[in-house]
Amino acid sequence: MTQAAEHSAAKRAGAFAIHILTASGVAFGLLALLAAHERRFTAMFLWLGIALFIDGIDGPLARRFNVKEVLPHWSGETLDLVVDYLNYVMVPAYALVLSGLIPVPLSYVAGAAIVVTGALYFADTRMKTGDAYFRGFPAVWNVVAFYLLIGKPPPEIALGVITVLCVLTFVPVSFLHPFRVKRLRFITLALLAAWTALAAVALAYDLSPPQAVWLALMVIAVYFLGAGILRTRI
Repeated sequence: MTQAAEHSAAKRAGAFAIHILTASGVAFGLLALLAAHERRFTAMFLWLGIALFIDGIDGPLARRFNVKEVLPHWSGETLDLVVDYLNYVMVPAYALVLSGLIPVPLSYVAGAAIVVTGALYFADTRMKTGDAYFRGFPAVWNVVAFYLLIGKPPPEIALGVITVLCVLTFVPVSFLHPFRVKRLRFITLALLAAWTALAAVALAYDLSPPQAVWLALMVIAVYFLGAGILRTRI
């Protein structure tokens, strides 16, 4: 009898339910994509936020209930990458193409660069360092799109930001993982909580928040970027 067969039907059903929870992120990604298609970017970020919440809880649940051991023929890691690619790369790239921040045809070129570099990053087995930092820009284009759609910079700046981040995908500069990096974890988690609250305010203002909220979001972004740069220099 195989190890998987030794687990009860209830355990296997519970483990598979966690895989379904992970996969549900694709459904919310689809809703986000449809909202982006209609240029309802606030709604898009709300759907992506739900998907992000699921992404934050499914891993701990999978480890708590030994999903990998109970269902060894189903790869939670692969499933997670599929969901993350849609929600972190494809949906925001589509939104940026439609947003009008960058004129056609350069918007198509920028969108193509995002999805191609994002796909290559997700296939890189060296994407994490030994101390849990990301190696290279971790393709969190949902966050980039959020900042660009709030800031609404001139086309050349938006294109420059996208170009630099596409290049940094392949450069061994460190980026902070907000949950797994132990160094300054308390400060990081506190700022992440503040960022979540500020992002909610920005969405409540339909991506046109008060200046103070925008400045606070920028300060937090500087912290996260700076923490990675500091680790790279060390």
